[in-house]
Amino acid sequence: MPDGVTLLADHYAPASGGRAPVILMRSPYGRRGWLGLVYGRGFARQGFHVVIQSCRGGFGSGGSLDPLGDEHDDGLATVAWLREQPWYGGSFATFGPSYLGYTQWAIAPYAGPELKAMALQITASQFRDAAYVGGAFALESALSWTTLTDGLSRRFGGASVLTAPRLTRRAVLSGRPVAELDVVSAGRPLRFYQDLITHHADPHVPYWDKRDFSPKVGEVDAAVTMLGGWYDVFLPWQLKDYAALRAAGRRPYLTIGPWYHIDARHGRPTLIEATAWFRAHLLGDFSRLRPDPVRIYVTGAGEWRDHSDWPVPGMREQRWHLQHGFGLGAEGPREAGPDRFRYHPGHPTPVIGGPVLLGDSRPRDQRRLEQRRDVLVYSSPALGQAVETIGPVRAELFVRSSTPYVDVVVRVCDVHPDGRSVNVCEGVRRLSPGDGTGGEDDGDGVRRVEVDLWPMAHRFGREHRIRVHVAAGAYPTIARNPGTGDPLASDGAMVPADIEVFHTPDRPSAVVLPLCAPRG
Repeated sequence: MPDGVTLLADHYAPASGGRAPVILMRSPYGRRGWLGLVYGRGFARQGFHVVIQSCRGGFGSGGSLDPLGDEHDDGLATVAWLREQPWYGGSFATFGPSYLGYTQWAIAPYAGPELKAMALQITASQFRDAAYVGGAFALESALSWTTLTDGLSRRFGGASVLTAPRLTRRAVLSGRPVAELDVVSAGRPLRFYQDLITHHADPHVPYWDKRDFSPKVGEVDAAVTMLGGWYDVFLPWQLKDYAALRAAGRRPYLTIGPWYHIDARHGRPTLIEATAWFRAHLLGDFSRLRPDPVRIYVTGAGEWRDHSDWPVPGMREQRWHLQHGFGLGAEGPREAGPDRFRYHPGHPTPVIGGPVLLGDSRPRDQRRLEQRRDVLVYSSPALGQAVETIGPVRAELFVRSSTPYVDVVVRVCDVHPDGRSVNVCEGVRRLSPGDGTGGEDDGDGVRRVEVDLWPMAHRFGREHRIRVHVAAGAYPTIARNPGTGDPLASDGAMVPADIEVFHTPDRPSAVVLPLCAPRG
C-alpha cells in the first residue's frame, strides 16, 4: 500500500496460466475456507485469475482494521498492483457479499474502464443507513458485527463466527448502557462500535465522508448484477443502488430470494449467477444470461417471477387504513377516537424475528408479541381472494406522543387460517422535534409520520388476513429510545411515552401496499 503496509492475497490461476481477466475479492474474513474453495477455485476453473485479499488489519495483512475507512485507498492501490502483474489480461471484475460488496463500491466509480463487471450480494454502497434504520440505532446488528470482527482478529478467531451472536445476546440482555455493551460482549471497548454510537445517522457528519459511496453509484460504468434477500438487513439500500443505476441509464440485473443475511441457501445461486455474469462481460459468452434482468421470489406463493424492472411494471399502491375497533381495510376510516398505548424504555417492547445481521431472520409467529399491551394490532377480515403485493411498502400514521422523542415501529403480518401471524416486513422511524424527522405538528400535537418498511413480494392467500402492528420499540434489533433526546452514548434518565394513533377521515393512518394482479 502507499503507506508501506503490506496486505496478503491468495492468487488462483486458471489451468492455462497465461494472461486472462482477473476477479478481485477483498475480504475482512480471511482468504481461505469457503472463499478459496468455492470462489477462488471455482472462478479459476472458468478461465479467470482470482485474487482474494485480506483487508488491512486481519488474517496476516498489516496495519489496523478501520472498518469502512480504508477500502477506497487500499482497493485502488490493489488494482494498480494487479495491472503490473504479468498474468493480468487487461480487464478485471469484482465479486463478493456483504462487506466484500462494500469494498467493490468503494473503488467502482474510480477504477477506470478496465473494470468490466461487478457481482454484489446482500450488500450496499453505504452501511450508515443500515446502522441507523429510520434514524434508530440497529443495536443487535452493529454489536454482533463488531464483536465478530474483534474475535476474528484474535488467535483461533474463527470460533467467533459461532460465539458472536451468543455474546451479543448476553450483552443486550445485561441491562448495561449502550456505550458499555461492547465491553460486555467482547471484553473490551471496540473502536468501530464506539464510532457508530458517536457518529450518528446524519449523512453530513464528516465521519461518513470517506465511508459512503452512494452518491457515486450512478457513475459506475461496469456491468452490475445484484443478489439480495427479502429478510436481509441491507435490502432497502441495495435497491436504492439499483435505482441509482437505472436512473443513470444502466441495466443492472437483480435477484431477490427468500433469504436472510447469513443464509447458506443463497450460496449456490450466487456462484451460478456470478459465473454467468463474468463469462458474459469478461469472455463475451452471453449464453447463460437470462433474458429478463429482474428475478424475484414471491413468498406466500412459493414462485419465482421474472420481470423487466424493479419496481415491477403494473404495480399500483393501495392504502389499507387502520380502523376503529382495530380493523384494517381498503375503505376510508370513520370518525373514532385514537388508540393508545404506553411504551416504557425500561421494559422495551421486544421483537420476534425480522432482519438482523448474524441471526436467523426467517419469518416467525408473532402471536406472543401481539398479546402485549404496548403493541397495537389491526387486522383485516378474511380475504375473499388472494392479494399479491410486490414492491416498496410504507406507512403513513398520525400519532401524538407525550414526549417528542419516540420511535414508531410498523410491521405487516400474514395471518393464516389456523391463526398463525407471520411477519412479512417491518420498519421504524425515530422522531425528534425540529429536525425534519417527525412530520409536521398540526397544532394539536399530532404528527403525520411516514415509515419506510422493507420491500416485499408476498401473496396473502384466500381466507388469510392482513395484519399491521404499531409499536414504539423492537428490542434488541433497535436500541431502546429513552424518550429524552439524550445522545446514544449517555446513561441518563428514561421517560415513558404515552402514544396515541389516530384513524379518522382527516387523519387517515394507513399502510400503503404495492398491489399487483395475482398470477394463476
